Amino acid sequence: MGVDADAATSTQDEICAEMAALRAGYERRGSDTEPETQPRLDYPPYRSSLLRHPTKDLHHADPETIELEAPVFGQRDVGALEADLTIQQGGEPLGERMIVTGRVLDGDGRPVRRQLVEIWQANAAGRYIHQRDQHPAPIDPNFTGSGRCLTGEDGSYLFTTIKPGPYPWKNHRNAWRPAHIHFSLFGTDFTQRMVTQMYFPGDPLFALDPIYQSILEPAARDRLVAAYDHGVTRPEWCTGYRWDVVLTGSHATWTEPDDGGVA
Repeated sequence: MGVDADAATSTQDEICAEMAALRAGYERRGSDTEPETQPRLDYPPYRSSLLRHPTKDLHHADPETIELEAPVFGQRDVGALEADLTIQQGGEPLGERMIVTGRVLDGDGRPVRRQLVEIWQANAAGRYIHQRDQHPAPIDPNFTGSGRCLTGEDGSYLFTTIKPGPYPWKNHRNAWRPAHIHFSLFGTDFTQRMVTQMYFPGDPLFALDPIYQSILEPAARDRLVAAYDHGVTRPEWCTGYRWDVVLTGSHATWTEPDDGGVA
């Protein structure tokens, strides 16, 4: 949720000025410099980023020991109804019902099958069901904000959910996060986990958000934004968005730096 309230003393204008200076420095880089497609681990406008990545040398681990804890997921473990976040409680949640779908692909465009995809998100008012989320927005008793599914033979996933609202966080004074959905994807073991975020097109908070702006390459940032898809939208029922996740290669999807793993 960000840093402590006492540390949230910077204004939005100050944060924007810092982000603009970093962006200008990136744009002045030499043409032979590789584009930065992943977020900077230490991005000062994101005040707690220093606390969210390793600061000491990495140590080798015994892969055989780690892989003893490898996840094994099948249809008996992940039910089809877990992908519908609108039917998990006693009634219908409030907000814009929508479908989010896409494919999980490798760097060569091949489908990644039987991948566990988990999501979690705020409700339509921008509130998580979490004891640390105490901002004065209503909790929806009919919305847990979490779901999961397995990708199909073509690498596809599909969730039915509610469009999340933006919410305040304590990075700086009057800081607000753009609406987003968190995604987690597991590979063949627990060391192969990717955590990322999906955003919605046209959000006015993009330019103000230091987490989103910590990716300095515009094309890489754009890959985090889903596309509205009228073919996915269902008549009289819900809107639809499409978002593909690419695990490797030059078009790989951004991964959250504090998790330390890649898929």
